[in-house]
Amino acid sequence: MLELPPVVQASPLPAALGKLEAPPLRLSDVAGKPKRVALTLDACRGQFDLRIANVLVAEKVPTTIFATALWIRSNPRGLQLLLDHPELFVIENHGEHHHAPILKPGEVYGVPTVATPVGLKAEVENGAAAVRQATGRQPVWYRGATALYSPDAITAISKMGFAVAGFSINGDQGASLPAPSVARNLRGAQARDVIIGHINKPDHTAGLGIVEGIRALRQGGTEFVHLDNPDTSVR
Repeated sequence: MLELPPVVQASPLPAALGKLEAPPLRLSDVAGKPKRVALTLDACRGQFDLRIANVLVAEKVPTTIFATALWIRSNPRGLQLLLDHPELFVIENHGEHHHAPILKPGEVYGVPTVATPVGLKAEVENGAAAVRQATGRQPVWYRGATALYSPDAITAISKMGFAVAGFSINGDQGASLPAPSVARNLRGAQARDVIIGHINKPDHTAGLGIVEGIRALRQGGTEFVHLDNPDTSVR
């Protein structure tokens, strides 16, 4: 019997922010590839979790990293490790200041919103510029802080030329879950799932769950891949 991940009750969202969306994302279907899974890890701010990174390198796990400009500037050694393994790590855009792409002033989960179209444009485009400067390539995907968006922000992000990177499995709930829960969430991944986790909190036990979950999926025959081209991914 399939072991399902636990249901985690998130804190209620402020009503003043209006309707918010968390766009889902799954990989496109590829014939002959029954269990392709994309591992995506956010580097919001803070540090670099070598517990996870070392396993990704040792196990040769392709991973998409969503990094903010803040994280890039603060973690030169972590950034260099990612750059030293271009066959494994693709760095995408997580914004400049890790502000939520919501076009109303306020906070969600303690994270400030961009509040205005001008704020959104700066958050997205300056985040992209930091990735471009660090890697030499223009990012294709954007994932906002909290992975929640106001509908008008999604439209604006698309007009800027970026695809919104949703997910289908929330692995660690912002690195807030204990390791056994995180591992259980990852083990529940099925074909075409996109997993979100975090690689910026080495002092949280959630990182150990990411490691355990990766190893369990590997042993079960999962093929890890980078995110598809946005034109072919299934939302």
